[in-house]
Amino acid sequence: MTISQHNVSSRPAIRPANPCFSSGPCAKRPGWSVEALSGALTGRSHRSAEGRARLNDVIERSAALLGLPEGWRVGIVPASDTGAMEMVLWSVLGARPVDVLAFESFSALWAQDIVSQLKLDDVRVLSADYGALPDLKEVNWDHDVVLAWNGTTSGVCVPSPDAVPAQHEGLVICDATSAAFAMDLPWDRLDVVTWSWQKALGGEAAHGMLALSPRAVARLEQFKTDRPLPKIFRLTKKGALIEPIFKGDTINTPSMLCVEDALDSLKWAESVGGLPALKARSQANLAEVAAWTEKTDWVEFLAQNPAQRSSTSICLRIIAPWFLALERKEQVKTVKQLTALLEKEGVAFDIASYRDAPAGLRIWGGATVESADVRALLPWLDWAFHQLTPRA
Repeated sequence: MTISQHNVSSRPAIRPANPCFSSGPCAKRPGWSVEALSGALTGRSHRSAEGRARLNDVIERSAALLGLPEGWRVGIVPASDTGAMEMVLWSVLGARPVDVLAFESFSALWAQDIVSQLKLDDVRVLSADYGALPDLKEVNWDHDVVLAWNGTTSGVCVPSPDAVPAQHEGLVICDATSAAFAMDLPWDRLDVVTWSWQKALGGEAAHGMLALSPRAVARLEQFKTDRPLPKIFRLTKKGALIEPIFKGDTINTPSMLCVEDALDSLKWAESVGGLPALKARSQANLAEVAAWTEKTDWVEFLAQNPAQRSSTSICLRIIAPWFLALERKEQVKTVKQLTALLEKEGVAFDIASYRDAPAGLRIWGGATVESADVRALLPWLDWAFHQLTPRA
C-alpha cells in the first residue's frame, strides 16, 4: 500500500458539508432542520387519540420499510435498543439452553447479563476478538440464540441472511440496532429483533423498537418464570400479550418531539426509495472508505474478512509501526489527539473507536450520511495523522 494520493502535509481544500460521523446518535437525514419538528404534538398526551395515532404511524411505517412478514408485532419500548433487548432477555430466556455470540461490547454485555444477572444454568458464550465473528458453525440452533447482526463497536456484521438456518427449534433474538434500515435482515429466520431510532435513521435517543414473530409471542404467553419483572419489562398480562403496546400504547411516556423526528426520518426514507435505497447509500459510504484504505499505509479495517465488514459502523485499526509500538494508554491518547485535530478543523466529530475496542477510528456510514462527505473526510484523516507522526 502507498499513502493516499495527496500532499498530507497541507490542509485539504474541501471539508465535509456535514461533519457528523458519530455512531450514535447519528447524523440527521440530509436537509434536516428543527423545522421538521414544528408539527410535533407537544403539550398533548401520548394517550390521546392523535398521540396514539402518531405512535402507531411510526410502528406501521417502520414495519413496511423493513418488510416485516404478516403476523409480526412491532412496538415502541423504553430505553432505546438496550431496553428492548433487556426486556426480551428477561422475559423469554430460560425455557431452553442459550447460545450467545459475544464479539464486541454490546453483544458481550448481553452475554454478561445472561450469565451474571439472569444466572441461567445452561448457557454457552461463543466469543471472538474484535474484528472477527465467532464460528457460526458452532451455534446450536435448537437452543435460544442471542446475537447482534452488526457489531456497532467492532464493525463486524453477520455476512449473509443464510447464516441463520431456515429451520430452528429455539428463538433467534437479534440485536439489529446498527443493521436495521441499512442491511438485509432475514425476517423469516429471526424471532425477536430490536433497534432504536438513533442509528440508521438518525433519530433521537431513548426510544427502542421491538419486533416479535408469532413464535416469540407464543413463547411469551406460554413461558412461566418466577423471575420478577419491573413494569417497563412486562409484555404480558395474565398470560396474554399486551396487544396495545404494539398499536402505539407505550409502557412509559415517550417524547412526542422524538416521535415527530422519527416520523420525519421514516418519511425521508420512503421518499428516497425505501430500504433498497438506504442500503445502497450505506454501501456507497463503505466503498469510499474501502477504496481509501487500499491506497493508505497507516490504517486498515478492523474486520479482516471483507464479507463481514459493516457498512454502518466502519471501524478502522491504525497499523503504523510507531503507533503499534505504543502502550495501549498511549495509543488511546494519540487517537484523542487525532480526533481533536479533526474537531478543531470542523471536519469530523466523535469518530474515535469505542472505549472498549482497539484504539482506532469509527466512522458512521449509515444512509443519512452522504458519500460526498465521507469522500471529503478521508484526506483530512491522512492530514491529521501526518501531524502526529514522529519525524525521523
